[in-house]
Amino acid sequence: MALTKYGWILALISILFCVSSFMNGANDVANSYATSVAARTLTMPQVGFLSMITEFVGAVALGSRVTNTIKNGIISIDRFEGNPGSLILAMASAEFGSATWLSIATSLGYPVSTTQTIVGALIGVGIAADSPVTWEWDDGSVSQVAASWAIAPLLAGCFAAIVFSTAKFGILERKDPFKLGMMLIPFYVAFTCAVLALFIVVEVPNAPSLEEFGAGKAVGIILGVFFGMLALAFIFFRPYLQRRLVKGDSRIKFYHLPLGPLLLKEDPPVYFPAKSDGVVVIDYYENAYNSQNSSADSIIDSRTGSEKDAVTAESSALEKANPLVVPTGRKRIVTPEERFLAPTKHLPVAHPSRLWSFTKYFLLQGVTRECVSHEDPRLHATHARAKVYDNRVEHLFTYCQVLSAILMSIAHGSNDVANAIGPWAAAYSTYRAGEVATKVPTPVWALVIAGFLLGAGFWFFGFKIIRALGNRITQMSPSRGFSTELGAAITVLLASRLGLPVSTTQCLAGATVGVALMNFDVRAVNWRQILFIFSGWILTLPCAGLLGGLVMAMALNTPHL
Repeated sequence: MALTKYGWILALISILFCVSSFMNGANDVANSYATSVAARTLTMPQVGFLSMITEFVGAVALGSRVTNTIKNGIISIDRFEGNPGSLILAMASAEFGSATWLSIATSLGYPVSTTQTIVGALIGVGIAADSPVTWEWDDGSVSQVAASWAIAPLLAGCFAAIVFSTAKFGILERKDPFKLGMMLIPFYVAFTCAVLALFIVVEVPNAPSLEEFGAGKAVGIILGVFFGMLALAFIFFRPYLQRRLVKGDSRIKFYHLPLGPLLLKEDPPVYFPAKSDGVVVIDYYENAYNSQNSSADSIIDSRTGSEKDAVTAESSALEKANPLVVPTGRKRIVTPEERFLAPTKHLPVAHPSRLWSFTKYFLLQGVTRECVSHEDPRLHATHARAKVYDNRVEHLFTYCQVLSAILMSIAHGSNDVANAIGPWAAAYSTYRAGEVATKVPTPVWALVIAGFLLGAGFWFFGFKIIRALGNRITQMSPSRGFSTELGAAITVLLASRLGLPVSTTQCLAGATVGVALMNFDVRAVNWRQILFIFSGWILTLPCAGLLGGLVMAMALNTPHL
């Protein structure tokens, strides 16, 4: 029997569910793609389109069909037994706390955990409703969430540093890194696919547990994917790289991979060829500093003479070693306001051309903002501490990086959609059934809405978190970005098996620092940015809890006639 008198609360929580899903995408989806953008592997428009697809696929195709309404069992449901109206109110309050804090954090550029946001909101609601909260060390308890602030980044930093060290000492700093890279990159591709296949098998909500699935089957999948992708890489990927990078054929693009061995011919049958005089490899270390302020140079000049001589010699060597790289100068950043609004500023507001410019600005401003460059001279000095490698070798890692980013985004869509949809699903099911529901079927249409809003949130506001997690921490490049993403994925996998509550956001931040420290210079990390990000993690639980708890307390204690 439907609780029709609480229909207005259901309408309110439905709006909050949409806002929460949208801001979840604006904040958390950026985790998967931040290093790809910072390393210049992908552009913001490319990432915008990819995120719309991958998040939707993850949420709808792989998202949980049964939602645990009380995230991680953080509060007891017993307090609401026999009072379904109070549960609907509690879930609306939690959704409000989550949506509001995610909106605030995203506007400030805080990359926060959406899982810990909804947990914090539920804690506040539980306290306000006098419901027992799990504080002691237990699965999903408050103490475990707090412990994850240190556990997640430390583990991810170690794994990412190990992955990058194999590339650094095995390829990047060897005598002929490009030759070694061409030989070994198929193995990196195969290993990446194997790890991410296991990530999908273990992390997808609808999949059986590893114990139910069986260790033998899991090992079979890993080995099957590894050797299968290794064979495909040698048959199709190696000829593509040979044609594009060794022969410098700029006509060849990623969609020519199916040609495989045909690309080894003198004149292969290339369909839809690109420009023959186009760019083969971009400069992944293009100066990200855009200010004309000379103070950055004075900071860098504080290095010793031997350091400056080494940098100069290294730059000269790289210019000779990268004949296919097109040098780029310092470019002026064009903002969306200048691109879309300025050309029609002189026209009346109701003029069709100006209305069209408003429309383009609204739809495209989020994916046309500069997220790689900066104007901070101190950050410029931090980037200068990172070693520069052969751009052709860096280009080899872009393919692994894109693959890992796509699969991590799909996994995010499948897992984190429950953070926004859980409270709403509880209220919706309770409203329809007339009694408290703890595990409820999730309507597919709700997953469709959530999946779309996850991608849309990133499209419009993801640039704020991309900036925070990218080059503002350290100098990023494809090899570093790939190591960061793979290190974070391995950490999430291991933590899920050990029952440790870790956040993808925290794992990626820690992995970025771990890779940066492989420069063997603590000054290669922007510690101010790390402190800023860490403060966002600490603020998440109390802020989301306070917002949700205050709304719940006011609603429960509001005077009425």
